[in-house]
Amino acid sequence: MAILQKNSEDISLVMLDIVMPVMDGYEVLTVMNRSHLIDDIPVIIISSENAPAHIYRAYDMGVMDFINRPFDVNIVLHRVKNVILLSAKKRNLEILVADQLYERERANRLMVSILSHIVEFRNGESGIHVLHVEKFTEVLLNCLNSKTDKYGLTVKDIDLISTASALHDIGKIAIPDEILNKPGKLTPEEYEVIKTNPLIGAQMIKNLENDYRQETLLKYAYQICRWHHERYDGKGYPDGLKGEEIPIAAQVVAIVDVYDALTSDRCYKKAFSHEKAIQMILDGECGVFNPLLLDCLKESQNRMVKILDEMVPKEYVDGDVKKVAKKIYETRELFSSDRIGGMIEVLRAKAEFTEDNAKEIWFEYNKESSVFEVSKYAADIFGIERITLSPYFTQGFKKIFSDEVAVNVKKLLDSATLQAPDVTYNCKVNVKNASCDAVIKCRAVWTNDDAPSYSCVVGKIEIL
Repeated sequence: MAILQKNSEDISLVMLDIVMPVMDGYEVLTVMNRSHLIDDIPVIIISSENAPAHIYRAYDMGVMDFINRPFDVNIVLHRVKNVILLSAKKRNLEILVADQLYERERANRLMVSILSHIVEFRNGESGIHVLHVEKFTEVLLNCLNSKTDKYGLTVKDIDLISTASALHDIGKIAIPDEILNKPGKLTPEEYEVIKTNPLIGAQMIKNLENDYRQETLLKYAYQICRWHHERYDGKGYPDGLKGEEIPIAAQVVAIVDVYDALTSDRCYKKAFSHEKAIQMILDGECGVFNPLLLDCLKESQNRMVKILDEMVPKEYVDGDVKKVAKKIYETRELFSSDRIGGMIEVLRAKAEFTEDNAKEIWFEYNKESSVFEVSKYAADIFGIERITLSPYFTQGFKKIFSDEVAVNVKKLLDSATLQAPDVTYNCKVNVKNASCDAVIKCRAVWTNDDAPSYSCVVGKIEIL
């Protein structure tokens, strides 16, 4: 068990008997399940305790194979090899699925960023307001989650609500400029026009649902757009919701939106100090909020001040996103999800084109997933697949270099340290049937634990 806990990343498989001294096989499996080691290390049971009840229990506890005693050594070796390869393929599949989910979430975030920055071209606000609201929302939600499980918020929910908060004012794009940017006090009639922006924003989000119907992100975005001007006593707008009738996502964005508005310069006012803004909110000068959220605001205020001090607009707003947002705004195709989707595809295609045309030979090997990956250019000139499943680094490396080079580079990496993780090696390489001088430069990426070891290798090959 000590070896398992200390060297789990270096263990490909565990073989257990059921009847063993000190701890039996089931006790070992219990500990492996509790510490989640069973998620990453496949287990084979080899036992003469082969009654169906024992076999079912072992499989229920996560073992991948059950071998009866007496056994044939060659058969065991084959089954061990199959389990290790199956486990490696499983990890590889998990990585591919995770990458797909990441790409989908990246597209969602890109869409949110584009839409939220459209508002910047309407009312002259810095894009920093959107980013402040997103960061403040995350801080308050984490504080709320530490106080109560009433709202059942997961880490994923907090992330999605924070992202969706960027769309809270998207409805302002339909408000006339002379009202939106009026430096003085609004007339009652003008204020009624301003109050239409939550419904307009909610309708825009709803129009997107045909393309993104299953997205939880849009569910939160709709709630925030429509109800972030509601107040806990029912005196907000547009629907006059009261108390917990208001979704918690909208409640949190409501309070942070007010805080950032108070602490920011606007066309109609100068910024209040942090202390003054907090006091105004606590005194009810900006409407009534959930008492629990007011407690969170008080507890989180130091963190919020730090965000205000650290965040600078030009460092946080992506230039390409702003260009796309400006283009959408100028063409007035604001309600077209097809148009937005097209713009997103342009950005994605740009990134893919840059990578596809980069004349660089880079490689990466991940020990945990057993995946060896090379750049598109490397795959083309060496005639290999970009991604292969290679249980050991040298197996993947041998697709490019000789056995001797692969072994020598592996030795250098094994002698690398956390303080000196870089390795350089001069050698020969065959490029399209021609022998060329080359230099391999790679770095071992180390784990952050009590007994660090390298978990990944990244590098490039320079043809001299």
